[in-house]
Amino acid sequence: MSDFVLIEQKMRRAGIAEAAIEAFRHSVQVLQSGAQMMIPEAEIQPAEGVMDWEAAVSSTAPADAELLRQLVVIKLNGGLGTSMGLQKAKSLLEIKPGLTFLDTIVRQVRSLRKAAGCSVRLLLMNSFSTSADTLTHLQRYAEEGFGDAAQVEMMQNRVPKLLVDTLAPAEYPEAPELEWCPPGHGDLYAALVGSGRLEELLAAGVKYAFISNSDNLGAQPDTRFLRCFAESGAPFVMEVTRRTEADRKGGHLATRRLDGQLLLRETAQCLPEDAESFSNIEKHRYFNTNNLWLRLDALRDYLAEHGGVMPLPVIRNEKTLNPRDASTPHVYQLETAMGAAVQCFPGARAVCVPRSRFFPVKTCSDLLLLRSDAVEIDESGCMQLAPECGGVAPVVLLDSKCYKQVDSLAALGVPSLKHCRRLVVRGPHHFADGESLCGEVEIG
Repeated sequence: MSDFVLIEQKMRRAGIAEAAIEAFRHSVQVLQSGAQMMIPEAEIQPAEGVMDWEAAVSSTAPADAELLRQLVVIKLNGGLGTSMGLQKAKSLLEIKPGLTFLDTIVRQVRSLRKAAGCSVRLLLMNSFSTSADTLTHLQRYAEEGFGDAAQVEMMQNRVPKLLVDTLAPAEYPEAPELEWCPPGHGDLYAALVGSGRLEELLAAGVKYAFISNSDNLGAQPDTRFLRCFAESGAPFVMEVTRRTEADRKGGHLATRRLDGQLLLRETAQCLPEDAESFSNIEKHRYFNTNNLWLRLDALRDYLAEHGGVMPLPVIRNEKTLNPRDASTPHVYQLETAMGAAVQCFPGARAVCVPRSRFFPVKTCSDLLLLRSDAVEIDESGCMQLAPECGGVAPVVLLDSKCYKQVDSLAALGVPSLKHCRRLVVRGPHHFADGESLCGEVEIG
């Protein structure tokens, strides 16, 4: 067994914050203990008591200025989108002419500021890979205070890869950057503490955080639900939505049989013999959108009671040290998920939201839909489907061999999809921009 001293020394030399070191210490201790890292089906049951979004917000007035002043919008912005051929922050991807994810986020926060009559905070959790590009882009909003790293940036931590045989930190002198890996978005809590942002926000009177991925434009801060959240007294609310056939492999919400506590079970935490139950979307009906509402004072109090560490379930991924070289040693990459904190807070709740609040862009098919006229984005950053869609987004399936990378979409063109229910493109094709498609269309 590896002594954590070596790991700690490596992290300290790299300037990793104490809060992140302690969080990783917890993960390593879980790994070393031989504790069950899976969540067996026998220990859980389907989630119960999930709130309905429409019922919650339909009779609720929007938050007033005083409540909005207590809000911070936090966006996870550490991804490069390499699977789509990007070499810069994914949030800088153009989604409409002259408009990126990041521009839309600024619009949303600007709208909140106008309603509040004050500077509602925006906080981006950047990585070392996305920081420079993001801050450079934000300079166009410098006069509004969005361009100041001291105001808008919180850095994601990194953790060492561990050798499978010894659990010692891996060494790879020819490419030292490969010795490290991201700790998953569960790092949010350590980053808030280690950066000093948590105390800074609380001292400024900020009590509530809305947290989501920067590539999910459906994750708009809703002022009606902010009021619902504040009045509920809940420390933590996870937005979930109904699973569909496409979500059989996605993590789902469940209830722990032992004490009735909500929890999140990811694919990597499912035993092989439980795979059928895991993918049963009628049994486990809700999956995590990664849109979270968090009371910052509850987080501070919880950490004070638990030695400064959020004891999140640990996800162990085994890979080769150099992902492109199978001959390099096998390593563990330890990750945590921020949504898993739902099991840490007594009184944590979940709310079932419409699919319109979960609109991530993971593929070029997703991007084409977003770029089309089926999706509208207004000056306040509000994203909605065109009225012609009847509330249902068109299904877009592009040939992944031809349209895997963003650059490949230039030759495809952007057709009109607001009257289209389903578009399937097999092989290379070209649409005239604005070419109207109706009903179900298959090409190739």
